[in-house]
Amino acid sequence: MVFKMQTTSSAPDMLSAKFAALADPTRRAILARLAAGETSVKALAEPFAMSLPAVSKHLKVLERAGLIERGRTAQMRPARIAPDALNEVDDWLETQRAMWSARLDRLDDYLNTL
Repeated sequence: MVFKMQTTSSAPDMLSAKFAALADPTRRAILARLAAGETSVKALAEPFAMSLPAVSKHLKVLERAGLIERGRTAQMRPARIAPDALNEVDDWLETQRAMWSARLDRLDDYLNTL
């Protein structure tokens, strides 16, 4: 069986951008902190041994991937998880889960007939 990957060079692949953003443990930790609610860059940077500009770079990656949104309150730019940010990831994972479950069930049936 040959699998062919579909790619579109003109449109950005947001699912790939989300997975790339989630591949970094610092960004996953930032998302976990944002699950508790909107917060400032300074508050997000506290548990990490990195500068505020470094945390801001991580936030830009998360924002470009559509996982977070950033607001503006006076001088502060609070970050928050984007509504429905992980729906596309969850939908893809559920499709994969269903496909592999069906394949493994067929394999199990086949092995039982042997």
